[in-house]
Amino acid sequence: MAEVSIIIPVKDGGDDLIRCLAAIAEQTLDREIEVVVVDSGSTDCSVAAASRRGARVIEIPPEEFHHGATRNIGAESASGELLVFLSQDAEPVGRDWLATLIAPLDDDGVAGVYGRQVARPDALPPESFFLDFVYGSEPRRHRLGPGSEPSMETTMFSNVNSAIQRRVWEEHPFAADLIMSEDQDWSRRALEAGWSTVYEPRAVVRHSHPYRVRDAFKRFFDSGVSSERAYLAGDRPASRALRRTAVRYLVEELVWLVRAGKPHWIPYALVYEGAKLAGLVLGAHHRRLPDAVKRRLSAMPSYWEPPVGGRREKA
Repeated sequence: MAEVSIIIPVKDGGDDLIRCLAAIAEQTLDREIEVVVVDSGSTDCSVAAASRRGARVIEIPPEEFHHGATRNIGAESASGELLVFLSQDAEPVGRDWLATLIAPLDDDGVAGVYGRQVARPDALPPESFFLDFVYGSEPRRHRLGPGSEPSMETTMFSNVNSAIQRRVWEEHPFAADLIMSEDQDWSRRALEAGWSTVYEPRAVVRHSHPYRVRDAFKRFFDSGVSSERAYLAGDRPASRALRRTAVRYLVEELVWLVRAGKPHWIPYALVYEGAKLAGLVLGAHHRRLPDAVKRRLSAMPSYWEPPVGGRREKA
């Protein structure tokens, strides 16, 4: 039985997956490690590459992929007492990444830990700023005090680079019906149950996306859809919380671009951030929109298709 299980959802991971698995193989942790890959219909070499590198591969049909449900499948199949979740395009930095990530779980009151994400060298400036803004270099511990409600700050958690105690996951598995943000929904429920979560900035992965404006809109629309059960669950009204954070974010980004010697990126950043905010706001109010419109706005249009045998309740 492994002590630590690393679970990676995969779909056409390509070279990113190979780099991820190579970095895992370099870890110096003195504990037994297993790697569980849940592949949802790759047509490239992902399944063969993972198998050659010693991972146990579970294959599911593409239409069965959901962020929470797929990670639950991996966790159910894993044997470790500590469950580590990685994205296929997250590359751990350093040979002590894993040891650093799981160390806070020695505290019995800590349900889960998430590590830092830094942009790849070719990332666009708005993406680099986003990761610096959300993560940063300072550690933090999230908990709910008596009478307090979860907020965007306290529920922060990311399964791009995280570790969770199996016993907590068994009590609070990931929601299988959310379009995304299953990690922040899980964090909210863990906090409400009296657990703490920890951000460990020394456990670093390289991870960023080459989103275009249209891609960013769709991604943040889906994030807004999940917000009522995740990072805005206790912050009402949603529009007020979004506006407050968006204004601070934009001001800090513009200052960052100037100080970084990249003021020529400001026009693009204004358009890009406007698309993200529009997606978030529309997603947060998705119940007012027909499913046909949601399919056009979402990065996962299949989520809005009615299931065989009837419609499921979404988000």
